[in-house]
Amino acid sequence: MTDSQVAPSFRLAYVPGVTPTKWVRIWNERLPDIPLTLVAVPAAEAFDLLRGPDADAGFVRLPVDRTDLSAIPLYTETTVVVIPKDHVVAAVEEASCEDLADEIVLHPLDDTLDWEQLPGRPANERPATTADAIELVAAGVGVLVVPQSLARLHHRKDLTYRPLTGAPESRVALSWPEEETTDLVEDFIGIVRGRTVNSSRGRTQPAPAKQTKSKRPDTGGARRKPTAGKPAGKGSRGGSGAAKGGKRGKPRRSK
Repeated sequence: MTDSQVAPSFRLAYVPGVTPTKWVRIWNERLPDIPLTLVAVPAAEAFDLLRGPDADAGFVRLPVDRTDLSAIPLYTETTVVVIPKDHVVAAVEEASCEDLADEIVLHPLDDTLDWEQLPGRPANERPATTADAIELVAAGVGVLVVPQSLARLHHRKDLTYRPLTGAPESRVALSWPEEETTDLVEDFIGIVRGRTVNSSRGRTQPAPAKQTKSKRPDTGGARRKPTAGKPAGKGSRGGSGAAKGGKRGKPRRSK
């Protein structure tokens, strides 16, 4: 077995719209000897990839099948409607699903939103991908509702987007096979959760040794009393260390 076969590495999958740059940078700073490989995967194929040998963990979109996969929800995205720049909706700061009642709303096969009822009017055919739907929006065929990160990913100069209320939201999570929670997976979980370098792993860290206060040298118990006949020290009460020329008290009268 060669060194390349046993050298540790970490493979991180991510779905479109997720930008793992920040976490990858921290990984490279903390674990420079363990290469991290990014694996781009369509959202619909992400879970099959995690169950196979080609990824250790991945950024996915919820829901996650908790039967064999673990997941840590990270954030919820804003849902937006993608429109041509000269569309009437572009004149407002925020739109609602009711505003799209007369619009053809494209519904690509790789849609990541869990719709109970798609707003607007359906198109004759569903585009195969979000990228295809973006092209149709640019051609004036209809509008598209997606998570904001996908609108940014497919940005075009002739298109814009607005937040859409009343639409389902997409939640991004870190997921991995539950039975494959390796030390490297724990390391990456720590990075994602913002743990410091000293506590980046989920494993139990050894408790720091208790510090004991240093004892003062033994002086034999209570403070020693001044030896009889010797001054108790300068400034001591009742001692002979009073300033020279000072009166010791009122003299007695002779009878």
